[in-house]
Amino acid sequence: MGGLIRLLRGYLRPYTVEVTVVVILLLIQSIANLYLPYLTADIINNGVAKGDVGYIWRIGAVMLALTIVVGILAIVGVYYASRASMGLGRDVRRAVFERVQQFSALEMNRFGTPSLITRNTNDVQQVQIFVQLALTLMVIAPIMGIGGVVLALRTNVTLSAILIVAVPLMVGVIGALTIFAVPLFQSLQVKIDRINQVMREQINGVRVIRAFNRTRHEQDRFQTANADLTGTALRVNRMFALALPALLAIMNMSSVAVVWFGGHLIDSGQMPVGNLIAFLAYIMQIFFAIMLATFMVIFVPRAAASATRLEEVINTEPSITDPVNPIEPARVTGAVEFRGVTFGYPGGEKPVLHELAFKLNPGATTAIIGGTGSGKTTLLNLVPRFYDATGGAVLVNEVDVQAQKLDTLWQHIGLVPQQAYLFRGTIADNLRFGNENATEAELWHALEVAQARDFVAAMPNKLEEQIDQGGTNLSGGQRQRLAIARALVRRPPLYLFDDCFSALDAGTDARLRAALKVEARDATVVIVAQRVSTILHADRIIVLDAGRIVGIGTHQVLMSTSEPYREIVASQLGEEAVA
Repeated sequence: MGGLIRLLRGYLRPYTVEVTVVVILLLIQSIANLYLPYLTADIINNGVAKGDVGYIWRIGAVMLALTIVVGILAIVGVYYASRASMGLGRDVRRAVFERVQQFSALEMNRFGTPSLITRNTNDVQQVQIFVQLALTLMVIAPIMGIGGVVLALRTNVTLSAILIVAVPLMVGVIGALTIFAVPLFQSLQVKIDRINQVMREQINGVRVIRAFNRTRHEQDRFQTANADLTGTALRVNRMFALALPALLAIMNMSSVAVVWFGGHLIDSGQMPVGNLIAFLAYIMQIFFAIMLATFMVIFVPRAAASATRLEEVINTEPSITDPVNPIEPARVTGAVEFRGVTFGYPGGEKPVLHELAFKLNPGATTAIIGGTGSGKTTLLNLVPRFYDATGGAVLVNEVDVQAQKLDTLWQHIGLVPQQAYLFRGTIADNLRFGNENATEAELWHALEVAQARDFVAAMPNKLEEQIDQGGTNLSGGQRQRLAIARALVRRPPLYLFDDCFSALDAGTDARLRAALKVEARDATVVIVAQRVSTILHADRIIVLDAGRIVGIGTHQVLMSTSEPYREIVASQLGEEAVA
């Protein structure tokens, strides 16, 4: 509950006026509802019993007017409650989204994509529904409950003794329900995460699943997660299936007791008939308030669990943040320097990179090659601070990347990641991720350098052609070329190409590299590659093996000085290339 209270205290503050209006309206509405049974008793005792038709009409008109006022107040109250709850949901979603945007790879791995999606959709919705109901039901329940008890005592103290038995019984049922339901609601959200994870994996990996004939296995895996979620939900619902009839039984038995004992009081002349009707109404209002509390029990534990999960995201401080006193580079050249850089993943047994030291100069193309798991992509990820080095320093534009503002660092980098991801929208929209003010001519120029102009020009809508999420309506080579063009549109002083030529045929690869050499002649270019043919003509090649540099130089120099490099060349181009 602490997390829910903190979340509401922080995000309901801008809606103080709406909440205040709702509380005032509900207070008036509850007082009016409590006053109606008194008028009912009055109309029976002084109108019906005495045969005074005029009195019946007068009091009846007051009751009708009061009912209309209550209805209008209820509509206005729901309107303002909706404004507050929907506004809170919007603000919390925005806060979660903005925090996730600041996360480094470490935080993303900690939470996981399925969990973050669930938290920003289902968890926010749970809190939103709770606020909506709390502002309409939770406020009414204590007012009607306490007011009903007071007025019931005022109506007849003797009959009120029934409440001493009934109310504790109902409170006991609600308390037991809360104790057993809260842990189940907490686990329910975790199991929704699991459903999302399995579903996401099956959607993204549908081709692999079909290719390896694992459809039945994946169906069973989803069924296991689905049955687990269903079982937990059923346990919760069984509790409420037992609790609600128990509460109704207590309420109905209490009503019977009121009528039984009230009848004796009327028979002995100790109580007017109208007072019994009013007392019954107050009893029903008290029980209705308790039922509302029970209804809220369904939402409070789940909202509390969701609020805790949302707080975990919002309160998580990113491990990679802007420095307190950032340093602006004196010159923006794109130069990169590694000074004794060591890096290890949190929880890893040993570092992935060991004491790397080299410089990357403007106007030169540097290639990084090595076997699988040698640390090539990890090395590249240290430049834009996707991770921070655990030892040594990485400098960009002659300033330590940890001393620069992230926005300043990123605006000088054109990154083409290993996975060429495109966003839903037009080709022009995707290219302008690099530079939102790029002209159409600049877009076509970038496409020409990236060897993508021909297939874009052949599309019916050209630059306005729609791209599906992830670029799934394009081939792998087309996606990679558009991702390269997106980086070229930016025209940064530093290009980072992370094995992004692998889906290209040899001819396209060669033409693209030739055009790139001219386009980025003044920039620092870093190419991570698996294919030797891609990096043969690089100005310098860095050879990695198990996170260590085992060779630096041109192709010709490495062929004569680096045995690991010769082995890579021989494995790809044949022994005759080494001879």
